[in-house]
Amino acid sequence: MNRRESIRMLMAATGTLVALPAWANGWSRGDVLASSSNFSVLEEGVLAHVVDTIIPAGNAIGALSVGVDKFLVKLLDNCYEQDVRDNVKVQLSAIEASANKSFAKAFGSCDQVQRQELLMRLSNSTDKPEKDFFDLIKGETIRGFNTSKEVMLGYLKYKVVPGHYYGCVDVTT
Repeated sequence: MNRRESIRMLMAATGTLVALPAWANGWSRGDVLASSSNFSVLEEGVLAHVVDTIIPAGNAIGALSVGVDKFLVKLLDNCYEQDVRDNVKVQLSAIEASANKSFAKAFGSCDQVQRQELLMRLSNSTDKPEKDFFDLIKGETIRGFNTSKEVMLGYLKYKVVPGHYYGCVDVTT
């Protein structure tokens, strides 16, 4: 590296350090940690109740307690195409409407048996978008639950390292 290139790099680094305080002014931790979602608060709530219906808490931990609902929102936002997200939104609205029609209350206000009945209608549906929605949400809920830290370490007894490494071992010949 020659002297001119070194001076040029030093000046660029100095300019960056001078501009940094002006750029970083006015941000908060909440701005950095906040993530935007394509789903409304109502849709996220219905999705959370669907997740809770698929894997309820019972005597042990459930899907909601390990955050599978948040996992699904982030997964759907970042890993699936727009048409899949649109179908999920339509089906979440349809579940809410179906609960209001069948039981005269919101999906979240229904008891476990009523929610299971509504989801079983989707699983047995001949309508492809409904069946696709149910299969996607059920499969990703199970995957999210089984791969959560609490389940992997607490129930499946997963070990990050499969054994102890002995670096220095005397070898007898």
